[in-house]
Amino acid sequence: MKTVLVTGSSGLIGSAVAEFLHQKNWIIHGLDNNMRADFFGSEGDTTWNLIRLRKELCRFIHHELDIRNRDGVLELLAQVKPDAIVHCAAQPSHDLAAKRPFDDFDINAGGTLNLLEASRRVSTNIIFVQLSTNKVYGDAPNRIRLKDLAIRWDYDDPDFAEGISESMTIDQSKHSLFGASKIAADVLVQEYGRYFNMATCCLRCGCLTGPHHSGVELHGFLSYLVKCNLEQRTYNIYGYKGKQVRDNIHAENVAQFIAQFLEAPRVAEVYNLGGGRENSCSLLEAFAQTEAITGLAQKTTYVDIARDGDHICYISDLSKVRAHYPRFALTKSLTHILQECVDAWRQRLDH
Repeated sequence: MKTVLVTGSSGLIGSAVAEFLHQKNWIIHGLDNNMRADFFGSEGDTTWNLIRLRKELCRFIHHELDIRNRDGVLELLAQVKPDAIVHCAAQPSHDLAAKRPFDDFDINAGGTLNLLEASRRVSTNIIFVQLSTNKVYGDAPNRIRLKDLAIRWDYDDPDFAEGISESMTIDQSKHSLFGASKIAADVLVQEYGRYFNMATCCLRCGCLTGPHHSGVELHGFLSYLVKCNLEQRTYNIYGYKGKQVRDNIHAENVAQFIAQFLEAPRVAEVYNLGGGRENSCSLLEAFAQTEAITGLAQKTTYVDIARDGDHICYISDLSKVRAHYPRFALTKSLTHILQECVDAWRQRLDH
């Protein structure tokens, strides 16, 4: 029976990976210290998800550990000796990174280095998967020629008909401090793969979503949007006329891809993993689809200031993902995702 260490295991993707690999008879060691509550307050608290994992997964072992604790990470890896590490823990917010730059870099870059080096010291055969972000591209995607449609922006360049590929530059653009710390982690993961011949990959994800997200304004686009709709809170739209586009991928589909990579690992790979064109939407489109499900009008206010380094239109080109792993499929449509989020928030808010 194989063993995996999942960091950020109480979060959206970490918990989905834990569940998915548990179904495939892996032993799951989860590492999480609920920093999301520290970052975002009580609304970001993931304790409820940890309780759920402990209840539902019989081979789940929880470790309360901060990935900045180098000695603790080295000791844990020497003890567990996992077959794979799926690294989901991170400081995830643009805005918070600017307020807490040392925490942001120490967690995103330093924490990743701690895990990589601890892994290498145990065995270079440990497979390492890192949840990176499309923010490593900074605002370079905003240089693509765009067309201003009625309720969304879209690419007006045939080279980007399928979205943005892994060839997009990560250099010479504005990233936010969060984007910079994630670039450092991304490059470290690649370098440990190339330099030490380790099986590693960086998943440069679009908007990650699903019913187990503790969505807040600073992180968790669709989850937070749905919560605002159900509670009749005002949702702040920051710039771009509300037509900015994101592609959205369900946590279960991310876990599905990670499981396929663990079955057939490669060295120092990078993948743009998102919802692709089929699961893309603008804010205006997301409001309309959510309203159709809940029957409630979305309350909004427009702030005519765009966030630094924010993307106007981002759609992941999944060509490389599908070429390397042809069994991968997006099984959760945008409508399905929104319905799951509505159902989950209704249940949680009722309690």
